[in-house]
Amino acid sequence: MITKVHMEALSPTMEEGQLVKWHKHEGDGVANGDVLAEIETDKATMELVARGEGILRKVILPEGGTVPVGNVIAVIADADEDISAAVAEAGDGAAGGEAAQAKAAETAAPAEAAEGKSAGRGAAKAPSAGQASGAQPVASSGSAPAPASTDGGRVKASPLARRLAEDLGVDLARIAGSGPGGRIVKRDIEAAREAGVGAPARAAWTPDESEYEDVPVSQLRKTIAKRLVESLSPIPHFFLTVDVDMGRVLEARATINAMLEERAEKVSINDILLKAVAAALRKHPDCNAQWHGDHVRRFNGVHLGVAVAIDDGLITPVVKNAHLKGIAQIAREVRELASRARDKKLLPDEYTGSTFSVSNLGMFGIHEFTAIINPPEAGILAVGGVEDTPVVVDGEVVVRQRMRMTMSCDHRVIDGAQGSRFLATLKAMLEEPAAILV
Repeated sequence: MITKVHMEALSPTMEEGQLVKWHKHEGDGVANGDVLAEIETDKATMELVARGEGILRKVILPEGGTVPVGNVIAVIADADEDISAAVAEAGDGAAGGEAAQAKAAETAAPAEAAEGKSAGRGAAKAPSAGQASGAQPVASSGSAPAPASTDGGRVKASPLARRLAEDLGVDLARIAGSGPGGRIVKRDIEAAREAGVGAPARAAWTPDESEYEDVPVSQLRKTIAKRLVESLSPIPHFFLTVDVDMGRVLEARATINAMLEERAEKVSINDILLKAVAAALRKHPDCNAQWHGDHVRRFNGVHLGVAVAIDDGLITPVVKNAHLKGIAQIAREVRELASRARDKKLLPDEYTGSTFSVSNLGMFGIHEFTAIINPPEAGILAVGGVEDTPVVVDGEVVVRQRMRMTMSCDHRVIDGAQGSRFLATLKAMLEEPAAILV
């Protein structure tokens, strides 16, 4: 029995996949459920398993190739079965494979490719130079132009004519001189200017291959680019910023970590922040919502997307039901999800379904920034670092540990007053962490 191996949709938003590695090769036996290959999706690297059994007779998509979901990338069949029809039907997959092989060949021999391109450019420039040296002048009377008189490759022209040509932007090589021996004089420049003879066209500058590097775009980066356009263009963003005194959070963190020391666990400022965000969203369900075109969906549970930076972009694993979890449990889950995200091992359920997102760049020395909403969510919180800041308290200047947070809001769902009330609640919880429990 012939089994066509298709590029499967291994994530809910996947539109195409890149084949990272084949675990089975042509001629290998295949059982139903065997891991055939590793596929890079728009979110993670997933395993593609066999849906049939037999022998892997034909690999159509090589490692590194990218094809849309649904394309045939290999054929499994018995040793004596004719698979020519199945291979022929895999036209798009084969094309994607050929493109990947061509790209690999180009990468394998960059020096030869660059040398060929440089030679091509040199060959193209030579005729242009020849044309310039033998260019035909344009006569003011409209008669057939005659070659400009030259002296050892230099156009013969009076010093006054040269200065005037430069000032007026006239190309001397395109003018027939009327002076002695075909010398170009002032009246020739003036006549050429009236005839519309301009300066020589300058070749468009193009960078040499040694000046740049073309980096292939990963599936994750393609998805990020697409999602950003989908978010920033149609969503009416507005931004609200608050400044928070983090002194009590730092004290609470020290106390919690002392209690967790026996278990060799720690919590971060961000873990406490996530718990506070979840508690505040429960009090303001208007902000724990999504835009769905003809209706707004408000959620009872809080599922927090936590932005994690990885090598080729950003991904937001989700802490499900964060409002029901303690700070230590949130800390463990975030660490595990972040580790799996960096290894590209997240399952689809682990990076989908968020109702609100948090992006913290404080550990990178960022004090304040704005984040782009992850649709269909209606809000995202951008968090800066905690820093010593002089503030006025009871008429005196004192140094306090402060942090800035900026909420990006979808104005179709959240009004300014709603967003402000949510941030006020969140600020109060952070400045008195016991309020999180109320």
